[in-house]
Amino acid sequence: MEVQPGKNPLALLRMPPFPAARPRARPTLRKHGSRTGPGLYRDEIGAVAAQLAEARVGGSFWKSACVGEQRSPNLLGVRGGGSARHDPWPRIETDAPIIAHINDEIALLAAAAGRPVLQPDDRRPYSHEALLRTLYDRLAGFDYFDPWNGQRITVSRWIEILGEWRRIIDRNREIAVVCGIAGWKRPVLGKFLWADETARFSKQPPKVRPPAEKAVAVWPSRVKCAAREQARASTGRLIQIEDGFIRSAGLGARLTPPLSIVVDHTGIYYDPRTPSDLERILADAELAPELCARAAKLIDFVTRHGITKYAAASSTGVRLPAAGRKILVAGQVADDRSVRLGCATVTGPLDLLRRVREAEPDAFIVFKPHPDVVAGLRKGHLPATEAERYADLTLPHAPIDALLAEVDAVHVLSSLTGFEALLRGREVITHGHPFYAGWGLTRDLAPPIGRRGRALTLEQLVAATLILYPRYLDPVTRLPCPPEILAHRLSTDSMPKPGLLQKLRTLQGYVHNARRASVKRQ
Repeated sequence: MEVQPGKNPLALLRMPPFPAARPRARPTLRKHGSRTGPGLYRDEIGAVAAQLAEARVGGSFWKSACVGEQRSPNLLGVRGGGSARHDPWPRIETDAPIIAHINDEIALLAAAAGRPVLQPDDRRPYSHEALLRTLYDRLAGFDYFDPWNGQRITVSRWIEILGEWRRIIDRNREIAVVCGIAGWKRPVLGKFLWADETARFSKQPPKVRPPAEKAVAVWPSRVKCAAREQARASTGRLIQIEDGFIRSAGLGARLTPPLSIVVDHTGIYYDPRTPSDLERILADAELAPELCARAAKLIDFVTRHGITKYAAASSTGVRLPAAGRKILVAGQVADDRSVRLGCATVTGPLDLLRRVREAEPDAFIVFKPHPDVVAGLRKGHLPATEAERYADLTLPHAPIDALLAEVDAVHVLSSLTGFEALLRGREVITHGHPFYAGWGLTRDLAPPIGRRGRALTLEQLVAATLILYPRYLDPVTRLPCPPEILAHRLSTDSMPKPGLLQKLRTLQGYVHNARRASVKRQ
């Protein structure tokens, strides 16, 4: 069916109804006779059909599957392009015959997959050429737009975007319940974990076994080890959720919602005792040249704009001695799971500073405590008098990007600062087992992990760590997005302003620090 003026069918390649989303643009019916913007040419339909079938998008692909008996031609697609009640792809991928009108969504998607489609009246098959012509007319009848910036894009690029959303939604379907998510964090986590219905949250894993093919997801630090293991035993696996590596413009300890998370079906990146999805990508995945080229551009953007885990660059500069070797030692939160699980024999920040001084006796050593500790919101405070036994300078409030620009090398336990230093071309010495150690890019002082040993380039490390592993949410459109979109929002200060909850949490930190200072003076 060629799209005619006055008719307004749904786009075959329409957008999932993500909760509270505000896309800059959606697929729009092309004006009759208009060819503005990147259109679709007839000789491209074969390649586009193959791409569509591989991505398994089109129609209501985000809905639950229905592979049962088809009682009418239009069970999975309403004639003329109306809304489907189910994901059509499981039906298309069975051996059951597809009986539908030539304009039905399931007929067009089946044609893209190379499936025969039978006419409802006499069960004769349509010609494949006729089906592809109809598919072309439907796709070419719409303009497609980048949902994050509103610019026109090709139908092929739109299929890529839908395909990535499909992969996220399919993984979300595997989650029966999400446990250990603080109440203030649930609204944004619900957007990350949406699968045509709101994610189900619970304080602790349920005692009842989840449905088959489902698993329990947890925020590990908020669910006791025994409860996690019980959930793993009930389903044979456990999904773990944690903040991503480009997280927000504000501290998580100040209740700033995350704009990046990881959803790990194997382990979790900061626990070196077992593999994780990230480790498996780093160890085994084919990290193609085009993906690495994209990673190189992301490295350039992130470093030019001073983007780190919690914010973009500050205008505050840092001045260190011009001569001699300068070392940054990154402090961490004392009870952080990455410290407890991945720090080998190092016992704490003072022990780390001692080891660094022994290794670098003539260097100028700068110690930067973790921002959560400085804010008075997490454990791990090291009095300045203690730090000064080994460090030449303690800079609790200096921007990390500015510090990294001034030093020659960074010593870490398992801090993400080591990864951020690698992006900026600094030497990194690890005393624990952070996820980025063991791949030939760092000098590692802890015993090696046997599963790691593949030599990676920085671009390959970044492709896995910032592109393939995490998920991102655009704070402007509230849509799942690639890392480049979030990095751009951070660089242009497009972040949500702190709410009352964040302001109260900040005040709590000030009060805690004031009490600590008062005790010190007494």
